[in-house]
Amino acid sequence: MTTSSQLAFSLHDGSVDVGGAVLLSGVPSNVTLSPFEFDKSCCDAPPHLLDQATAAAGRGAFLGFTAPDATDRAPCRIGRLLNRKFLSVFRFKTWWSTMRAGERGRDVQPETQWLLLDAPELGPGGCVFVLPLVQGSFRSSIFPTYGAGDEDDGVVLCAESGSPAVTGSDFRRIAYVHAGTDPYVVMREAYLAARVHLGTFKLIEEKALPPIAERFGWCTWDAFYLTVDPVGVWQGVSEFADAGVPARFIVIDDGWQSVNRDDDPAHADARGLVLGGDQMTARLHRFDECERFRRYREGDLLRSPPEVFYDKTLPKTIVRKACEIEGIIKAKKKAGLQGGAIDLSGFDAKLQVLQGELEQLLAKSAHALDNLREASCGDNGGEVGLKAFLKDMRQKFPGLDDVYVWQALCGAWGGVRPGATALDTVVEPARLSPGLAGTMEDLAVDRIVEGGIGLVQPHHAGKLYDAMHSYLAGAGITGVKVDVFNTLEYLCADHGGRVELAKAYYAGLSDSIAANFSGTGIIASMQQCNDFFFLGTRQVSMARAGDDFWFDDPNGDPMGVYWLQGVHMVNCSYNSLWMGQFVRPDWDMFQSDHVCAAFHAASRAVSGSPIYVSDSLGGHDFALLKMLVFPDGTLPLCLHYALPTRDCLFKNPLFDQETVLKMWNLNKFGGVIGAFNCQGAGWDPVERCIRGYAHCYKAISGTVQPSDVEWGQREDTAAMANAAEYAVYKHHSGELVLMTRESDPINFSLQPSSYEIFTFAPVMLLAGGGKFAPVGVADMINCGGTVVDVEGHGDVRVRVKGAGRLMVYSSVRPVRSVVDGCEVEFEWGDGGKLEVSVAWKHDKEGVSDVVFCY
Repeated sequence: MTTSSQLAFSLHDGSVDVGGAVLLSGVPSNVTLSPFEFDKSCCDAPPHLLDQATAAAGRGAFLGFTAPDATDRAPCRIGRLLNRKFLSVFRFKTWWSTMRAGERGRDVQPETQWLLLDAPELGPGGCVFVLPLVQGSFRSSIFPTYGAGDEDDGVVLCAESGSPAVTGSDFRRIAYVHAGTDPYVVMREAYLAARVHLGTFKLIEEKALPPIAERFGWCTWDAFYLTVDPVGVWQGVSEFADAGVPARFIVIDDGWQSVNRDDDPAHADARGLVLGGDQMTARLHRFDECERFRRYREGDLLRSPPEVFYDKTLPKTIVRKACEIEGIIKAKKKAGLQGGAIDLSGFDAKLQVLQGELEQLLAKSAHALDNLREASCGDNGGEVGLKAFLKDMRQKFPGLDDVYVWQALCGAWGGVRPGATALDTVVEPARLSPGLAGTMEDLAVDRIVEGGIGLVQPHHAGKLYDAMHSYLAGAGITGVKVDVFNTLEYLCADHGGRVELAKAYYAGLSDSIAANFSGTGIIASMQQCNDFFFLGTRQVSMARAGDDFWFDDPNGDPMGVYWLQGVHMVNCSYNSLWMGQFVRPDWDMFQSDHVCAAFHAASRAVSGSPIYVSDSLGGHDFALLKMLVFPDGTLPLCLHYALPTRDCLFKNPLFDQETVLKMWNLNKFGGVIGAFNCQGAGWDPVERCIRGYAHCYKAISGTVQPSDVEWGQREDTAAMANAAEYAVYKHHSGELVLMTRESDPINFSLQPSSYEIFTFAPVMLLAGGGKFAPVGVADMINCGGTVVDVEGHGDVRVRVKGAGRLMVYSSVRPVRSVVDGCEVEFEWGDGGKLEVSVAWKHDKEGVSDVVFCY
């Protein structure tokens, strides 16, 4: 075992090294390395975390530098990185990050949030983690060296305040390095060190999760975009309930707020908003719901449910018409860029016709509530607006526990309209920080820069959130999905810089979540930058792990409908390596009727994330959803959050033509490996975009074995690493095989955009010499998550949740099987596959007691 003294960092003769591994060479004289120290008496972390940080302190150090002059942005070349495999995560958009693997400095991307260096010199699993930090009013990230040529392979550590008025020259604690022989432990210890050093955030183990973390839900976004209304939401929830897949939570996404643009009447909602992008220059003009929701009266939909009068195909028809208009606008723009005397009048004529058709469709949609009012016998008193709607929803759907609504960090995409509220608000220009120059072009950024943001001044940030959230909580809303976090860095120049502005806003947000939403009612989104995690996660315990689910390529690649799905999975799994230290990673919604829906469903099944979909009305694959969700809307949830296996850490599962993305997770009585062929797309640093790599979209092969499961990452599963044998169930093929730790790995091949799930169940010995292993309800993708308890070595009692085929491995045929006290038939094959049917028991929360008698 490698000791802390063997993992002490040193800086000498122009090199940073640890345990004989040279990490950086050609290190300038202004780069510093200092011991990691912290004052326990000044830290609010729990005692057990302080003890853990103290025990690991010898394996870490501060990495930093001094600048020649005080400045607001200090890039410092910290040395050359050569011939050492690394994994990194970098921002490819302002708000989203993705993985990048390489082996030299030129492979590093701008705005890298961390580096994990492969260091086999330290022993099996040896690695070093490089973590840019926040120091004072500065945050940091890593860049490649610019202007020195590819042969330089230099690495730059950049500290920036975001304000010319905030300068500094001493950055000796602007980054942290940590070494060890278990990459998952190394990262955990590094973020623990940051926790006790900074004292500005809490680790996930210190916080409670929101109830939605263990439940199935529905988000309205892809069903309606900005046209969401009460009737459509009601119809959607009823479709899930009627199919026996009840939504236990819903997210009413963007479109419910009262927003308008600067040229709209001051107190009227903007008209004609349909697609994402249309609303990005709009600002809040009041804190309550828009007119579509304000017009609702208590009892409306209880008296006249949607099936009486509602055309559920209308929302999709509206969206398609708006997309048609968007396509013509793009074609006109492209034609105009070609130059010359091009007649664009044909585009204009077509647009005029389409716009008229869209207006007619929107008018038809607006009449839905008018029809509802006429059918409901007028105003009978009672609540109105959002409060009335949610009251009726909960009466009709008593299992609907949580209703979240969308908001932007600054209120709406364009902030708050000055003069519309009592809050001190100024429209401020949005300026991108220099580090974002290498990121992908983004419509949201363009629109925000175009319109600026109505920024409630920092001293009123707390009042902004409390005004919004106290109203929502009073109406029955239980949480918020907060988007567009990283816009603060666009606005910080006159507010003390990005760190100080973020602190003011995040403090106000955290206080409001604690006061209005039980301390946990928030999903953070568009937040994948290190200063959010270091400064904004004292209260936040759930956040998005990847970019949005894109059902097709917005840039028009017809193969994007396939390859974008693999990109999404890779983003979520690799981002979970760092985000999972702060929050429960949220893998985002998907559509159950998408061509790659099963691909997504399998990843969600093993992700440890809540599972929610964004299905359009009538657009569901309930058979697939029933493989993910119990009849009561709960989930067979893994104990951990899914992470890439060790053999994937320094590989490129997107376009190296050979690597299968494998993710491990843990269940109470076993482990699971999800294997996914995500090849076919990825980041192009020249074009600065995520694009398809068609030559990589092909079948690839991989292997799996028990050691791929990181059993030791939890104390309650560590003993399973020592099992003599494992029963391994393959979800797709239905095959059940036995393996030992010394067995040859299982070989498999995957077609593009396909997957396999391997469930590992440790084998136990029976009193009579037989062998037994609980696999779970095989009808569920994460079948191991259905096993509630296992007892006995003579007769074996298995408590299992769910309905369908309970599968176990049994080397001997049982004498009989008993389910909930009644003897039942079973099937047993020569390979040891033993199956018995179980039904959903509503009075026992779906749990069956099964006894196998030997």
